[in-house]
Amino acid sequence: SWSDFEDKILYQLLVFLQPPPKHSFRLELYDGMHLPERCSNICVVQECTCSRMMMGDMLCFLHPSDNNQRSPLLSTLCTGSYLDVEKIACWVQNLVQSAWEHLPQWHDWQLTVLPSARSCRVLLTGPSEVQLCAVLVFAVQQGSP
Repeated sequence: SWSDFEDKILYQLLVFLQPPPKHSFRLELYDGMHLPERCSNICVVQECTCSRMMMGDMLCFLHPSDNNQRSPLLSTLCTGSYLDVEKIACWVQNLVQSAWEHLPQWHDWQLTVLPSARSCRVLLTGPSEVQLCAVLVFAVQQGSP
């Protein structure tokens, strides 16, 4: 969505996070009924994608126990096994800032990453002091693979 806000054009973008390959998001409810207010109850679960049924203590040949390492990206975006919205916001803010210099507009527009612990907020100031503010809000889609 977009709107006018304090002489700026404000864009709000909903960014759906997707789990990495062989992983899924699981929403954990409080007391089995209430939805959590924060991202801290979204568990990242490693999934086995084997088509064979495992019997007894036989290990999956695609996921041996010594290959149970977490990806660096999950370690960056999670606290334990749970998504951490503050870590996600910081990571996206750094990505936006480092990618900005590779865009052709970076000479004409100034990018300022605004402080935010739960989203990515950027202010773009262009020619004639035109200002655009973009807020990236993070979400996961319940029931998606």
